[in-house]
Amino acid sequence: MFVIVVYDFNVKRVAKALKICRKYLYWVQNSVFEGEISRANYVKLKYELEHLMHKDEDSVIFYTFRTQKYSSREELGIKKGGDENII
Repeated sequence: MFVIVVYDFNVKRVAKALKICRKYLYWVQNSVFEGEISRANYVKLKYELEHLMHKDEDSVIFYTFRTQKYSSREELGIKKGGDENII
């Protein structure tokens, strides 16, 4: 499946959220990740972020798609994310 993850964590936890997401997806922009992910890794990613977050301060949004085949992506301006998946 193809996933886009957008998060907003308190400054105390944002570096840990970044590290967790980089294990599974490509960094696109500040607090935004995307990429193909297996169902098992998707469950792990959600578990790790849920256990890091404080539900009264932090938020995470997951956009899931069956495939990236029928989507397109266009970038304007400076490129913020990397092209490689860091594991």
